[in-house]
Amino acid sequence: MREAVKSRTDTTGTTPAVDPATLRSRKRFARRQWARRWLAWRRVVALLLLIVLMVGAVWLFYFSDVLAVKKVEVHGTRTLTSEEVRQVASVPAGQPLARVDLDAIRARIEAEAVVRHADVTRAWPDGVLIDVQERVAVAVVEIGGRIRGLDAEGVVFRTYPKPPPGMPQVRTSTDTRSDALREAALVVEALPAEIDRRVDHVEVATVDQISLVLRDGKTVAWGSAEDSDAKAEVLAELLRQPARKYDVSVPGQPTTSG
Repeated sequence: MREAVKSRTDTTGTTPAVDPATLRSRKRFARRQWARRWLAWRRVVALLLLIVLMVGAVWLFYFSDVLAVKKVEVHGTRTLTSEEVRQVASVPAGQPLARVDLDAIRARIEAEAVVRHADVTRAWPDGVLIDVQERVAVAVVEIGGRIRGLDAEGVVFRTYPKPPPGMPQVRTSTDTRSDALREAALVVEALPAEIDRRVDHVEVATVDQISLVLRDGKTVAWGSAEDSDAKAEVLAELLRQPARKYDVSVPGQPTTSG
């Protein structure tokens, strides 16, 4: 028994040297094991980093004051002032920009009669940009004793102290409806310059009872806004004929009288 044990050791009592090939194999095995463990840990670390970044981004954009509203820029105003738009918009200063309700801001601005459309966007990192498109008057109409502006969509939106020089005037009856006003605005918008210069005012009763009263007292039965381009061409020819009344409500069958 002692001889068997002794045979496993050398004469100095130490274990014999490991074969180099075996040692290399063991090292390769250890490296593979380490690589497997690192791959598993690397995925865990990457996931943790991603979670930290996402949490940090949510905090930065939605809860911190780093990207909070500090300024409001307004463009496109003519009748309104930039300060008036800011007051109506009521943009919450100091609120994180990502949480600002742009639709609510736009709705408040577009509630103003003079505003046709408003575009509200975030201007990173700390601003809100408001681009206003105001209504443009194509005519004026007297309503309740006040001179009001009328845009191409038939919307009454502002008050004038007196009719602006050169702007067409629309005259209505007490029971004229908004759709008739809209139709009258379409007629005014469609008039070519050579006819528009001769118009004193436009009289409207209903959507299909619109007339032009010229500066020389002559009248033109126009009808509705339908086929206004054709009516304008026909009227330009008719005005060369002496008459007091012209009817182009059916442009294919115009008439004159007086």
